[in-house]
Amino acid sequence: MTAELDAAAALLRRAEALLICAGAGMGVDSGLPDFRGDEGFWHAYPPYARLGLRFVELADPVHFAEDPELAWGFYGHRLALYRNTKPHKGFEVLLRWAAAAPAGARVFTSNVDGQFQVAGFPADHVAEVHGSIHHLQCLGPCRDVTWPADGIDVAVDPDTMRAVGPLPTCPHCGGLARPNILMFGDAGWVPDRCQDRLDELTAWRRGLRGVHLVVLEIGAGTAVPTVRRQAELAAATTGALIRINPREPAVRHGRGVAIAAGAAATLSELDSGLG
Repeated sequence: MTAELDAAAALLRRAEALLICAGAGMGVDSGLPDFRGDEGFWHAYPPYARLGLRFVELADPVHFAEDPELAWGFYGHRLALYRNTKPHKGFEVLLRWAAAAPAGARVFTSNVDGQFQVAGFPADHVAEVHGSIHHLQCLGPCRDVTWPADGIDVAVDPDTMRAVGPLPTCPHCGGLARPNILMFGDAGWVPDRCQDRLDELTAWRRGLRGVHLVVLEIGAGTAVPTVRRQAELAAATTGALIRINPREPAVRHGRGVAIAAGAAATLSELDSGLG
């Protein structure tokens, strides 16, 4: 990996702006599951293996209407998990690189865990394309608004993975609330908060004419290629793409650097090389 790390370090030394594009693999080194395939999901959540329930079945907004205890059992557990997870050291490395970039840095992520904000990235510099578990919306929705999930704690039975006790409600109509996350077949998702961040990211990128932008893509697979597409689009004119992924690292047409390794160790090695 020496040649790839050297090539990536050379790109980073010239970087005047940094775009971090992160998928589920970014959180694995913090101990978070990436839900890769049914077996990976069931390994992370054994009760669902016993029930024969897959991630794509649980991550469906229909359950909030038809079986809210099942739906909030899954998302309530994840909310507690993400709140109690400390971002790995790679986030600190990225934060230092971002602060050192003369033209600034932004984050584009499909993750809903809020780990970049916990690590210290400004909230308005993080575009969460699939939403955030730390924000709620009305199930209806009765109106297109979101609000923080601060103070919301959902008790979950560890054997059945079903929520017990009161469930979160909408402060406007009193109906059931749900996470402001884009789920599968989700016609009721309120995208406004996420769109504001995406618009800010687009405006920032458009202002980078003549600036050397380096795109650092981390832990983004091909099953849901949203993050990969964003990274490749942003790096299309310069080829300054660094892809870190232990399973699917290949860079199309050789435009960029492919590093077949995990996030935390690679970022640490790159940081040492830059020093």
